[in-house]
Order: sequence, then structure tokens, then C-alpha cells
Amino acid sequence: MPGIFITATDTNVGKTLIAAGLVNFFKNQGINAGYMKPISCSQDNDAVFVKKLLKLKDQLALINPISLPYPLSPLATVRKAKIKIDLKKIKRAFTVLSKKYDLVVVEGVGGALVPITEKIMIADLIKQLKIPTIIVARASLGTINHTLLTVEALRKRKIKIQGIIMNGYTGDELSEDDNADIIFEQTKIPILAKVPWLI
Repeated sequence: MPGIFITATDTNVGKTLIAAGLVNFFKNQGINAGYMKPISCSQDNDAVFVKKLLKLKDQLALINPISLPYPLSPLATVRKAKIKIDLKKIKRAFTVLSKKYDLVVVEGVGGALVPITEKIMIADLIKQLKIPTIIVARASLGTINHTLLTVEALRKRKIKIQGIIMNGYTGDELSEDDNADIIFEQTKIPILAKVPWLI
């Protein structure tokens, strides 16, 4: 597969560090892996952070073809800034990167049903790129509902889900292990890892 899309149940769930960690993991396995953040929203850009963290040589415009100015959903940002976005730029950038790398780790923005335009959501973008996804979910109480809804939305679009990463795992909260077990029972999607907050 040319890429894997890192989506999430919500914003601030830890997609960025998980995505960066996966790029590093794949490289350590001998896989020539790259990184892409198709859409960023805010001046504090995740793509800039990951580019520096992983010392990526690719141009920022290729890693992050659509950079929006406000810390809002893409649709809200586009409306507030009164601009239009060309989603074809994402496909072009992904095509370039997928020719350069064996695997491109593509990081989403917010959750799977965050709207990019009035008609296109992040889940639809995943479908357009024709790559499977990994869901990053919180380990803590409340994650079952968010995760099952995310799985339902992706399955409705026939998007292959490779697995789920439970982020923010402490080992101290009573619900953490039960959450993972129940999510697996309900979805039959493998729990790939339980990861502590990295920052």
C-alpha cells in the first residue's frame, strides 16, 4: 500500500506524535517512509513540527499542500478567511510523495468527520486517497463511544481500518484496559498499541 492515513476520534488526541513515531518505526524496519499533513489549520503548524523533528528534506509545500490560517475546522477556517481551497493539490502532493517513498504516513486534521468543505469530510478524503487508516483514540473513560462512532463512519465509506492506537495510556485509570477490550469486542479491529502521552 502506498500510504496509511492517521485519523482520530477527536482533536488533540495525539495524532501528530503518533504519526511521527510511525514514520520513525517504519524507517527502523527498513521501510523508506515519508510524512504528509494534507491540511493544517493554524499558524502553529503540525507539519512544521514534524518536518523539524524527523529532519525531513521534502519541501513544506509538498508535505503540507493546504495550510489554513486559523485554529478551526477547515470549513470554518475557509469561511472565516473567505478563501477557496483546491483539494486536487492534496492528490498531486500525495502522488509525488508516494513515488519517492515506499509508504507515506498521512496525518489528518481533527476527527474523521471534520468537514473540509460543505460536502467533503476527512473520511471522504481518506476514501479519495484509496489508502487504509489507523485510528488514534484516547485510552481514558469516554473513548468507547467516540471510537465506535469513528469506526462506523469509516466502515460506512468502506475504508479499511488497519487498527486502533489507544493514546494517553497510564495504566492507572480503571477503565483503560476495559475500554480497549470492549472496543475490540465490538469492532474486531486490532488494538495495535497502548501509548502514554509522549509530551
